[in-house]
Amino acid sequence: MEAQRDGATKSSAPWDSLPAGGGGPKLQGLINARPREPNHPELPVNRALILALGTALCATPIAFSGLSAVAAPAAAWKAPITSDGHPDLTGYWSNATLTREQRSPKLGDRLVYTPAEVKELENAVVQEVKEGNEPTDPNAPAEAPKPKPGAVIRPEFAAAGGDVGGYNRGWLDPGSSVMRVGGEPRTSFLTTPNGQPPARLPSAKPAPGFGRGGGGLGSFDNPESRSLGERCIMGFGRNAGPPMLPNGFYNNNYQFMQTRDAFIIEVEMVHDTRVVRLNATHRTDGVRPWMGDSVGHWEGETLVVETTNIPQIQAYNGSWKNLTVTERFTRVGKERVLYKYEIKDPTVWEKPWGGEYEFGPLHGVIYEYACHEGNYALPGMLAGARAQEKEASAKGGGAN
Repeated sequence: MEAQRDGATKSSAPWDSLPAGGGGPKLQGLINARPREPNHPELPVNRALILALGTALCATPIAFSGLSAVAAPAAAWKAPITSDGHPDLTGYWSNATLTREQRSPKLGDRLVYTPAEVKELENAVVQEVKEGNEPTDPNAPAEAPKPKPGAVIRPEFAAAGGDVGGYNRGWLDPGSSVMRVGGEPRTSFLTTPNGQPPARLPSAKPAPGFGRGGGGLGSFDNPESRSLGERCIMGFGRNAGPPMLPNGFYNNNYQFMQTRDAFIIEVEMVHDTRVVRLNATHRTDGVRPWMGDSVGHWEGETLVVETTNIPQIQAYNGSWKNLTVTERFTRVGKERVLYKYEIKDPTVWEKPWGGEYEFGPLHGVIYEYACHEGNYALPGMLAGARAQEKEASAKGGGAN
């Protein structure tokens, strides 16, 4: 599943190489989410000690067999070990990044950005933040404000607020740098040759479009017809997974906890907790939990998690009934956890495929995401639909 790493022509503008969108001319198609710079801790060299030792050797005739004034190479980083002998994965982590799961077709088989492309992409976000944090006119009408000519705004941000507009940029935390894996600035999470999901089998159903399978966009008959995210049952996007992916807006944060018998993943969006049972077998009662049924085991320094029994409403690229997601967690640095995932469904794809990225440090803790307490949108939408129905009925017609 390796992709080509070099040999591409740089595009004329950073956003030209990214998936196309419907707005924001300077950032059209800019990839979502939040940055995590690679952190490769090094052992500090005590220069004063080396200098003193070298001076002493030059000032005395005493010879030391095999002693060199040249500093030895830094030892390879080793993960801390828990009481049961496994690498310690615990801590607060984030997968927010500019890099999307799927690569822009304009980038072809290129797995890695050039340094110049990375600089342009990350500098563009700095300008986006600056413009997005400008004061809002308190006397502005209810309609969503139109972006200023030449404004740097991602199309998904411009569209997210609908008719009345969305948050100021200060309320968003999508990321500001490209995802690095082993120090490489990646163009996608997926490691297929073109960074896209592979072709589906002729017998497989087409992948559902946006909004399908996760709650009826455009249907306001009752709460159950809305998405899980709007109902505060699960976060929008695939934060909880599996596979676990950033949502591109905010709260892409996690806490990992582990014991001898379980690995626990707390997801900030929206307060979901996935419990991975270690050295266990999958359930056979037919029940499909919101995040599937996850069991895990250690293979050397890597925690391997296999998830089945994923519910249809949590389908991944249209696959759910026979879907198996295998995740691998490896602590590769003091503040880095390599995350790999494999997708397998023999009824949809010919062979397994997947992707990878690295979790970075959150530098904070997770607080409760009180979704229900602040969820005015859902009752507001349903109440608005009922009002429209009454108006239509009074006029002798049907609701729109």
